[in-house]
Amino acid sequence: RDLTIPNRVAMAPMAQYSAIDGEITDWHSIHYTARAIGGAGLIFTEMTCPAPDARITTGCTVLWSDRQESHWAKLVSMIHITTPAKVALQLGHAGRKGSTNVPTLGADLPMAEGNWPLVSASPIAYFQDRSRIPATLNRVEMKAIRDSFVVAAQRGARAGFDMLELHCAHGYLLASFLSPLTNQRSDAYGGDAKARMRFPIEIYEAIRAVWPSDRPISVRLSCSDWAEGGLTLEDLAIYVRGFKAAGVDIIHASSGQTVPWQKPVYGRMWQAPFAEFIRLAADIPTIAVGDIT
Repeated sequence: RDLTIPNRVAMAPMAQYSAIDGEITDWHSIHYTARAIGGAGLIFTEMTCPAPDARITTGCTVLWSDRQESHWAKLVSMIHITTPAKVALQLGHAGRKGSTNVPTLGADLPMAEGNWPLVSASPIAYFQDRSRIPATLNRVEMKAIRDSFVVAAQRGARAGFDMLELHCAHGYLLASFLSPLTNQRSDAYGGDAKARMRFPIEIYEAIRAVWPSDRPISVRLSCSDWAEGGLTLEDLAIYVRGFKAAGVDIIHASSGQTVPWQKPVYGRMWQAPFAEFIRLAADIPTIAVGDIT
């Protein structure tokens, strides 16, 4: 679209687990501004949630109030004033991986108290013996979540973000629809790859309708679950072509974190081949991430 960044280096989204009641703190200002001053052309926020019950942990950032919008706007303005870097807002919903401890207390494990209800594509717990079973989303709840994403996107646009990213990776809510390991629905949102991608596409189309037309939107995808019975490259090709047809500008290629028994295959340039596969399969710009050597 109309966005130009000063170089090809992007700072990946990195959860800081440092928010207080969903609000960014002085730490976030230092974290993001320092990387922009350091020369990254595009700065991604950590996964920021459209509602308190969409968070991974109590230390995750949220964008649903005027106060939060104001704080983000101040941070984005600081980066724009002091550096040539552009800033992207990543929006996501934790799904079945929500309401957990900050990592120092046991990553992906439920909090000792203060937990909120979990939802997912299907009622499958992350850890079979330790995690709570999420409720299966119905259509009314799916529409409510869609609307929360729309409001958060509108707030992000007013806060001055240059780009938006929809998080459909790492086993979080939208990713739980995409993977056959976590989507066992028998309705129109489960089954083959085209059906499994229907809800993520609905979310994308809703935020695209309110996001400024001159600013791009990317989608982050887990390109492999690194687990038997998970996503295939054939599924991935269907997904990226479907997102492109819906108007997505960029695919951000990640992988894994869908199930705890994953067996990722690490190596030089680790996930870059996924980005190359996507670029060739759908003729769409990509972002490669992870262990870039």
